[in-house]
Amino acid sequence: MQLIADSGSTKVDWRAIFNSGEVKSISTEGINPVFMEDERIIAIFKEHLLPVVGKNVTGEDVDKIWFYGAGVVGDEILEKLNRCFKTVFPESECFTASDVLAAARALCGHNSGIACILGTGSNSCFYDGEDIVKNVRAGGFILGDEASGAYLGKRLISDFIKGLLPKPIEEEFIKRYNLDYPAIVQKVYREQLPSRFLASFSPFIYEFRNHPHIASLIKSSFEEFLKRNIIHYEFRKYPVNFVGSIAFYYKELLEKAVTSAGMKMGKVLKSPIDGLIQYHKEQ
Repeated sequence: MQLIADSGSTKVDWRAIFNSGEVKSISTEGINPVFMEDERIIAIFKEHLLPVVGKNVTGEDVDKIWFYGAGVVGDEILEKLNRCFKTVFPESECFTASDVLAAARALCGHNSGIACILGTGSNSCFYDGEDIVKNVRAGGFILGDEASGAYLGKRLISDFIKGLLPKPIEEEFIKRYNLDYPAIVQKVYREQLPSRFLASFSPFIYEFRNHPHIASLIKSSFEEFLKRNIIHYEFRKYPVNFVGSIAFYYKELLEKAVTSAGMKMGKVLKSPIDGLIQYHKEQ
């Protein structure tokens, strides 16, 4: 049996692929190997993953694991994950890789192409059908992450605190979130996971996406992503593919920006997990 995982800090989407070909979907608490101790990761595997995979399934039944996640970089992190997997699944062969490679494999399969993530954060790469061969640094929500949920939220909040939001949108924002300037500063500069806080405003932005002010904010954010990231790849030769909630829900506006930039729109997926199943089945 194989396990394939697409991991975020809040949730992990798992697929258990049985030897019969049956595929089972499982969701567990998020796994962030940078912040979590071995004991916590192992507990998630033992208490929340294995019992759901199957009543009579043991760790020894799993022979291969593919784990993709944000922050899965560096030998120390890779060794930590491998150690945790081996504790629970002693017979397994473990492969760990970044969320960018997950996006590329889900979107492009075994073909070369440009793959992008537009979710809470953003990222992009050129992929040769097996591995990433070029990656423009994402920069995070302070230095980059253009067109991500955090970036859109940052733009909205910035307009709010500077009094630039149109009155109807400003009034609805105040009514809905009851945030003043000190509370915003606290959330962004003093509390953990500020990017997640900023990205939480994406549904509000989506709701007002047809208002000229918000439509302009979204359009310029997509344009920034394309001209600061995709311009570095062979976009005249390959279509631009996307995965992530922002790309999925804002697909129509995103496609307009891509076309206006002289680029060709490719696939758009909400999540990479099903594309990853197809990729590994074809190996």
